[in-house]
Amino acid sequence: MARRTLAIRLAMLLALWAVWEIAARSGLFYEGIIPSSFLVLDSMGRHVGDPVFYGHLARTLYEVLAGFALGSAIGLAGGIVVGAHRFTDEASAPYLHGFASTPKIVFLPILMLLFGAGPGSKVGMGAFSAFFPAVIAVAAGMAQVSPVHVKVARGFNASFLQIVRKIYLPSLVAPAITGMRLGLGVAIIGVLLAEIKFSDRGLGHLAIQHYNFFRVADMYAVLLLTFALAVLANALMGRVGKALLRRPVPA
Repeated sequence: MARRTLAIRLAMLLALWAVWEIAARSGLFYEGIIPSSFLVLDSMGRHVGDPVFYGHLARTLYEVLAGFALGSAIGLAGGIVVGAHRFTDEASAPYLHGFASTPKIVFLPILMLLFGAGPGSKVGMGAFSAFFPAVIAVAAGMAQVSPVHVKVARGFNASFLQIVRKIYLPSLVAPAITGMRLGLGVAIIGVLLAEIKFSDRGLGHLAIQHYNFFRVADMYAVLLLTFALAVLANALMGRVGKALLRRPVPA
């Protein structure tokens, strides 16, 4: 089964590559809009070998990881607080879902006023983006926790922190990982959009600079490298989630 799945994935990848290359060579599109994949691969190799690229990569990684960690931590804690009581869950749900569905880029001017035009506003955008998937997923997971277990713990005079550690957290691993994986994706998008709009460094800034000077193959190369890094990060999150789910519940 695993080999068959791998074969299907490789076939799909080859099909996408063939469609790209045929479109690039067909003459149906304006010259340069869809460059040959070989030009893009050559540009990717040049970027990987260029020390300047790693300066942009380091800035984006810092902004994404710092924003993701901050937004996830606040989101996980907020989800436990919101989901712990039906009243707080129902009262906050319209606001959380309303803000979650709003494009986060509209808040970039506010973040720039608060944290400046440097990395701080990009970290804020990443945190703001990662917060909502985490808080919504954890709050929904809290609703699935057995109230009987909570009542038994309270009957033994367990404190709220003890209930969180012994009952809530073991039950929230799956929804927390799901929310964090979604949050990582939107955090990357938020940071890249902020870098494209206003930044002097980062992968988003590098991509828009290539666009401004019509270096289309270079622009595609940066975007594909960013996509590959995002896929790798998501895969690592998935492995971490599986490892946490296999861990025994602490006594």
